[in-house]
Amino acid sequence: MKKLNIYFTAGIPQLEDTLDIIKLIQDSGADMMEIGMPYSDPVADGPVIQKAHELALKNGMTIEKLFSQLQSIKNEIKIPVILMGYINPVLSFGFEKFCAKCSEIGVSGLIIPDLPPIEFEKNYQKILEKYTLNFTFLVTPETSDERILYLDALSSGFLYAVSSSSTTGNENTVLKNENYLSKLASLPLKNPVMIGFGIKSKQDFENVTEKADGGIIGTAFVNILLQNRDWKKKAIDFVHSIRA
Repeated sequence: MKKLNIYFTAGIPQLEDTLDIIKLIQDSGADMMEIGMPYSDPVADGPVIQKAHELALKNGMTIEKLFSQLQSIKNEIKIPVILMGYINPVLSFGFEKFCAKCSEIGVSGLIIPDLPPIEFEKNYQKILEKYTLNFTFLVTPETSDERILYLDALSSGFLYAVSSSSTTGNENTVLKNENYLSKLASLPLKNPVMIGFGIKSKQDFENVTEKADGGIIGTAFVNILLQNRDWKKKAIDFVHSIRA
């Protein structure tokens, strides 16, 4: 069965809903989850996730608060938890201090899209290894074969393949990019490939995972949290619909 990875932004719809959402994702059959750390300038994200970041910050979500929430249910989380965000808040917190805390509370890996690979190799790779944390890089349809292999070699856990060159949740995302998906499948990669950006349904999920190891759903799930009073039932139904 293909792996299902669900993303949501910590601190929405309300500050204390994070724990309920974590349990809901796990209990609904997802294989892993990405928790977004809200940031004031989420440039790689589309309007829905930007709105989620804005609301989470307004609600008072911080890295410290998220760590405290994760600590409180550390023993209940059975699937991998990956923290996703931008490098500035992590550096403000202190990179090694951040990694040490992640390791302590059971976080399995990080995705920081705006951390350049050269900086990663020079300054951060050894720290991540010290705390046994995975780190995932992103590739796009425009990434050359040589660079895909380089980013795969630096990554651990999985390689994040963006379905098209766009921001998250873009309505025009091309999900059945045959040449790109075939190319990824043909390369001698050491990591499983997870496809993200634009997956909104079971059909989308099946399309992109024909030649990949799994799919990542973010915007469609976050939309449910933002738009529905009855978000718990709708979120459970949504994850079940992907897994059905």
